[in-house]
Amino acid sequence: MDAEQIVMLREVLSATGWLERTRDFGRALRVTSRTPGGLLLVGTPGGDPWHLAAHLDDESRLGDAPGLAPTLVRWSPPQDAPPHLSIGLSRLEEARRGETLFVVAEDEAPVPLLERVDDARRVGATVLALDGGDRELEGLAHEALTVPAGEALLSFDGAQHLVSAAAGEEPARGARGLRHRLARLLEAVTGPTVD
Repeated sequence: MDAEQIVMLREVLSATGWLERTRDFGRALRVTSRTPGGLLLVGTPGGDPWHLAAHLDDESRLGDAPGLAPTLVRWSPPQDAPPHLSIGLSRLEEARRGETLFVVAEDEAPVPLLERVDDARRVGATVLALDGGDRELEGLAHEALTVPAGEALLSFDGAQHLVSAAAGEEPARGARGLRHRLARLLEAVTGPTVD
């Protein structure tokens, strides 16, 4: 899917709520993925999310966001695979605080994956899930975006494209952080500060 197709998809989905959900999820991905090499992207035994990995890598380069360059974790990497495609599930056992584990599972995540996700969460990794309705996986995730199997307007593949594009977007100019919002709230509650 190229940039023009993403624009068309966004136009089609503009009144459905999907754009807001995928943007929110993409922003969560960008915010939590700040450490180069610390975004661990894993799928299910039936599907490595290599296509999403390529898009996130592009967004990382183009958006000057090194934390978005994913480490693709594969269930069964071939022995002769190049180094960036030879990372197996044992990498999930090394997950730590400050890293993000992004699970992409259109079908139910198998128990061995759920166990590794739970372990990564326990040591402080942030868990994000793009899934097709897996309640167990959603229960382990800090943030989840669910694309139900029968969704007529957005395919699972389309959601991946929207999420990667949203993750690559820089926050709007003039957007302020949590401290500024808290200061505004405090001022609204207590009144302005007088010097």
